[in-house]
Amino acid sequence: MKKLNFIILAVFALFGTQAFAHYMWVETNASGNLNEEQEVRVYFGEYTYGVVEDVDGEAFSKVNNFTLWLVDPSGNKTQLKTEASQNYYLSAFTPTSNGTYTILLNNNKIDVVDYTQYDFGIFKTHYHSMARVVVGSELKETKVDNPKGITLKQIPTEKDEVKLQVFYKEKPLAKAEAAIYVADLWSKKLETDEAGIISFKLPWETKYIVEVTTKEETPGKYNGEDYEFVWHCVTFCLNAI
Repeated sequence: MKKLNFIILAVFALFGTQAFAHYMWVETNASGNLNEEQEVRVYFGEYTYGVVEDVDGEAFSKVNNFTLWLVDPSGNKTQLKTEASQNYYLSAFTPTSNGTYTILLNNNKIDVVDYTQYDFGIFKTHYHSMARVVVGSELKETKVDNPKGITLKQIPTEKDEVKLQVFYKEKPLAKAEAAIYVADLWSKKLETDEAGIISFKLPWETKYIVEVTTKEETPGKYNGEDYEFVWHCVTFCLNAI
């Protein structure tokens, strides 16, 4: 029954006015060059279903109050400006030193939705997303910065393997389900270990999106609307653009 409820929600998100099954993600090249502009894109939709919402559409307009940040190899954090394109928000930065750059999207300003008719409750959403850009040959861990929600850290490994550590409110999140999405409805489920870590291979030369969610079972009020819990979602895109 639980699985059926999620299928119903996904269909409702695709064809209705709300977008529960959607998520936000950040795309950029995994490598960059000194003193050359690095393009960054912010999307909203469901990659594995081929759904990418237009910026001026109703669905994207409900989640466009996000902030985008760059953390440089020295730990300096700078907000990036964005501008609307057809189906993504565009941003860019220029690396001025070698090292690992972390891009962080945060969106905790989303109105409450009522899904009691789908047996899911009344909730607000907190989206987060990260991306990594490496300039030069030295790999470092990405930065973690989402003290009120869920986030990911990429840990350097061998080239054909990805190792991620999931944090919730700055603590490793154990036994959390992570979904790995590829186009054409392919997906794989993994579970974080006691340290919040998952590892997986990249068998194909294609784009992958990792999504991890968790529920914060604490009621509250946002914009005058009561909610029963907060649904936290973090994504990480690999092999993009």
